Amino acid sequence: MNQEKIAALEEIIHSRYSNTAGMIVLKNGETQYEGYFNGCTAASCINIFSVTKSIISILIGIAIERGAVQSVNQKVLDFFPDFPVENYNEGETTIRDITIRDLMTMTAPYKHQEEPYLEYFTRDDWVSTALELLGGPEKSGKFRYTPFIGPDILSGILVKATGQSVLDFAAEHLFAPLGITVKGNVTLENEEAHYAFMNARDVSGWVMDSKGIHAAGWGLTLTARDMAKIGQLYLDDGKWDGKQIVSAQWIAESTREHSRWEELNLPYGYLWWIADDNAFAAMGDSGNTIYVNREKELVIAIASLFKENTGDRMDFIKECVETMFA
Repeated sequence: MNQEKIAALEEIIHSRYSNTAGMIVLKNGETQYEGYFNGCTAASCINIFSVTKSIISILIGIAIERGAVQSVNQKVLDFFPDFPVENYNEGETTIRDITIRDLMTMTAPYKHQEEPYLEYFTRDDWVSTALELLGGPEKSGKFRYTPFIGPDILSGILVKATGQSVLDFAAEHLFAPLGITVKGNVTLENEEAHYAFMNARDVSGWVMDSKGIHAAGWGLTLTARDMAKIGQLYLDDGKWDGKQIVSAQWIAESTREHSRWEELNLPYGYLWWIADDNAFAAMGDSGNTIYVNREKELVIAIASLFKENTGDRMDFIKECVETMFA
């Protein structure tokens, strides 16, 4: 790649996306660019925020393939048979009606208008908190983005279905085959610890609540190289070093449109955003991104440090990176 073009690209990163920790571009599986910023290196572990959701999507697919979960049509309550079901008013959606698919497509209804973050973070059982809020006057089927509370139910389902913690299941069936190391569990006992974790770059782990359930909507740390591996796995239809890690059928199904955030006109798969007919992305707060373009055989991984009010990286990817390397 022409060094002048690289310099121009990095100037854009410095000036417009100054919280970038690292970026990797793969073309046909070969590294075309790898750069690090803000004192970060290839070993820096970054909180990938909502990119964690797409990792959970992969794990649900693996659990289905292994027979631990029947399908996305299985009812949520199948995994929590002892959960007390409240009395609902006539016409309301109850927890009995809601499926894994509803959670995966962000179309499950909740009783709250806005996610009760304070209640969520101060409770010691995030899954029960989410289950208590599930259902209400709205019907399933309308997109409603719930970045924290909804996905945690999927973590609870994985634990119930596999008999393993989410991290142990991921380590065995996803991370280890890809050569990814996530060293341990992270617990955040207070607000200070929470903000310290969000700004850390040397913590390898996955946030969990006091019940041992890992957060599904955020809280996993990966390196930029780890993120690129996940993207390449999906570009290669779930194969890694000749071994099928996740089924090609699940990848195709989870990266096609199942719902749409109408206000922003953003199509959504199973915890993956759909960029267009040939491209999809895992996107997290502060610009964390795994972008895959099937047609151009391109993977772009961007790890970003926490920064408030930071938009996504799709315009940057489409206008600057993709045009340069495709």
